[in-house]
Amino acid sequence: MDKVIIIKYGELSTKKDNINFFLQQLKKNIANSLENYEHNISFDRGRMFIETSASNLDKVINKLKNIFGIHEIIIGYRSKRLDIASIKEDILELIRDLNFKTFKVETKRSDKSYPLKSLEVSKIIGGHILKNKDNISVDVHHPEVLVHIEIRKEEILYYFNSIKGLGGYPVGTQGKGLLMLSGGIDSPVAGYLGIKRGIKIEAIYFESPPHTSEMAKEKVIKLCQVLAKYNSNIKLHIINFTEIQESILKNINYEYLITIMRRMMYRISAIIAHNNKCNIILNGESIGQVASQTLTSMRVINEVVKMPVIRPVACFDKLEIIELAQKIGTFAISTLPYEDCCTVFVPDHPVINPSSKKALEYEALIPYEDLIHQAIKNHVVLNITAEDNNKYQDIL
Repeated sequence: MDKVIIIKYGELSTKKDNINFFLQQLKKNIANSLENYEHNISFDRGRMFIETSASNLDKVINKLKNIFGIHEIIIGYRSKRLDIASIKEDILELIRDLNFKTFKVETKRSDKSYPLKSLEVSKIIGGHILKNKDNISVDVHHPEVLVHIEIRKEEILYYFNSIKGLGGYPVGTQGKGLLMLSGGIDSPVAGYLGIKRGIKIEAIYFESPPHTSEMAKEKVIKLCQVLAKYNSNIKLHIINFTEIQESILKNINYEYLITIMRRMMYRISAIIAHNNKCNIILNGESIGQVASQTLTSMRVINEVVKMPVIRPVACFDKLEIIELAQKIGTFAISTLPYEDCCTVFVPDHPVINPSSKKALEYEALIPYEDLIHQAIKNHVVLNITAEDNNKYQDIL
């Protein structure tokens, strides 16, 4: 028998006629993640198989745990011996060193020409285990060990317990999106959820020196390093927002500062997204959480762009967002005490029901088109990977 890692697809199995597109992308993503390990990948519509050396097995599985599109990860065994007598021998060899009191056998027969039905195989193998291992019993509801047997056309697969994968779609199957990454708790979670649905993300960050610190930017880079575990790399666009922000501060009614500032950020994000072939903008807005995230504010801010804006955490409450941030490893970074330009000049009483007419009147007081053009012209782009360890590459 040969040891093999088996990948189950889950949601991808529902794709029917275009499943091959998703599986090819999943194979490509896995191959990219395992480029430093010797491996071989093959797949069919039901399973994907990864062969690697015993010494790399745990490292490869740890990589697979961060890849979207995988429902389950299983360490399995392949055998070309298809007769029932050989199945009995193989199962006893595999369970010899396992300690358990209860078990169950489940058989799946994708080869319908096999002479025994699935239930018959399960009964025969279950009886054989009972005869050959002491002090055990069958438990069909909560077994300690679940023995899986898959009878295929030219081989039989054996496996036991599985490791839960991330699910979702393979990254890249839905094109690209631009994540507005602030450094707070919400936007990294929004990015993670976008990646889960197959979106390859780039990120945009607005800095405002000297009002924001270099440490605030470093915090965003660290968040990108975490997200890059799931996205393979993050292309981070850094926009100097100082002139735009100071112009808003000098010329616009204080209660409209956040509304106008967000409208400028949306305009810039839409241009960067378009120039980098991103189909959508993503952000961490959650309905009603702050003044700029009331439904009226969202409408007035959103109207300056034609590109779709996706808000993955829009209907999450704060505790749900925090729980997910802790799970994916961004919470501790997001809560470092370095302010971003969205929070550094928040007025005491920002407008919660802004009007489009007022926003346009205020915007007419500043030369925002020229300021936006200069900010985009001078922006910096970093390519960040999960292995950067605080090193990153300026690629603009």
